[in-house]
Amino acid sequence: MAKEPEMVKAERLEEKLAKGGKVETLAEMSDEYRGHLTHLMMMQADSELAGAFGYVPWIMKSPDIKETLQVAQIVKDEVRHARVMYRLLEGLGVDVDQYYQSHNFSLRVARDDIGTERVADDKRVNIFYYPIDTWYDFIMFNFCMDRGAGHQLEDSLDCSYKPWCDGMEGIFKEEAMHMAHGDHWVEQLAQDDKTRDQAQEALDRWYPRTMNIFGRANSPKNKIYRRLGLKKRDNDEVRWAFAKEIKSKCDLYGLKAPSWQPEQHKMTEEPFIPG
Repeated sequence: MAKEPEMVKAERLEEKLAKGGKVETLAEMSDEYRGHLTHLMMMQADSELAGAFGYVPWIMKSPDIKETLQVAQIVKDEVRHARVMYRLLEGLGVDVDQYYQSHNFSLRVARDDIGTERVADDKRVNIFYYPIDTWYDFIMFNFCMDRGAGHQLEDSLDCSYKPWCDGMEGIFKEEAMHMAHGDHWVEQLAQDDKTRDQAQEALDRWYPRTMNIFGRANSPKNKIYRRLGLKKRDNDEVRWAFAKEIKSKCDLYGLKAPSWQPEQHKMTEEPFIPG
């Protein structure tokens, strides 16, 4: 059977997506769709795995046996999430074993602020290049980054690629449990006079790092993702939904939501404080 011309396949796919249809097979995909889908799923897979590796030391350094088990479960969840995503990527033709062997997901940087910079050739979100040095860091990573990832991944729950939607159902539920773990600890640390200042310091460190993960407002690439049904919202819409939730949690727990402004405007604009 003759191969369907790429232009015809792309037009048929656009028509299906315009009607709210879901893509289920590789044969339905245009080259454009497959390329962007692979990129987004690789970002998630690499971030899940790099996150798990960053948590591993806290299995042994947790404050008590209960938390040792809790952190071990979070690590297990994140590795499982990565495996789910890599299996989907195998279905798109990615040689996952070769990719895994050729990248260092334990890599971390010894810098306080890398902004939006990527420091290696894997596809992890760049917050996963920072080390988690203290228990306060671990908790604020739960509180901020797991919540930020949850806001980002909401779009994947009903994206145009059905296998990704199906895989996200279990992942999203487990991420919600990780957020709940962070919330519990942030409330506890913030309400104790002995730990409140260190909790605030950790929040001041991880909040802006998380705000940088969402991407630029009005990004041309994000518009393509939305046209293809792989995302539903602009980057800024997701970012401020996250910021609003963090602000409400901080008000509840007695912490101060840090200010933040986009990297390119740091020298020219007043800081933004979520309201």
